[in-house]
Amino acid sequence: MNILEIKNLSKVYGEGETRVEALKDVSFTVEKGEFVAIVGPSGSGKSTLMHILGGVDRGTSGEVLIGQTDISKLNETDLAIFRRRHIGLIYQFYNLIPILTVEENLTLPILLDKRKPDQDLVKELIAKLGLEKRLKHLPNQLSGGQQQRVSIGRALINHPALLLADEPTGNLDSENSKEIIKLLRKFNKEYNQTVIIITHDERIALSADRVITIEDGQITRDEARIKTTDFDDEEKAEVRA
Repeated sequence: MNILEIKNLSKVYGEGETRVEALKDVSFTVEKGEFVAIVGPSGSGKSTLMHILGGVDRGTSGEVLIGQTDISKLNETDLAIFRRRHIGLIYQFYNLIPILTVEENLTLPILLDKRKPDQDLVKELIAKLGLEKRLKHLPNQLSGGQQQRVSIGRALINHPALLLADEPTGNLDSENSKEIIKLLRKFNKEYNQTVIIITHDERIALSADRVITIEDGQITRDEARIKTTDFDDEEKAEVRA
């Protein structure tokens, strides 16, 4: 079952001599439970694509269907609500609220909806993320890896249709990077959580089920992978038919 369908998506910035085509008629689908890596050089359009998928930017033309909802047709208010409830976003620099505790940051999307957090889920996420002893800490009292764990929990708190991660290990050392990717893989497998990750790290890309390469605003490769080993070892790939 497709959880995401992109149809003829284009994004243009500027006009005349300053006109830039960031995305050019991009189309692809993602099935529920897939772990997809999007790679490409700087300026290729991959970050623009991620921002549109996350509902923080809009395409110039085309459709973006998440489940049965075409988010390109939502007004700003409805889009903000949909993004908060159905899309989990993880950023390179964590984007935690500095005056809120770990627990408050993690449950923020639900509190913004004026709902009560599911305490069983909160406890489960905290345990899986290894944050039991950090609940009352502020972000500046945490390491970079711990802050990214909080942002992962915040992204998962609403059982999102999509978990989108934009260079989630870009601000971390190699050991913490490895642990963050293992956590994303864990939630992908245990929750059947659909994950789309933008990365420059080849090792992270090789841990995905599928790798989409973007160059000059267009998809140039779309490879399905056969995982033979864990994240630390070599893996084989085959081109998606």
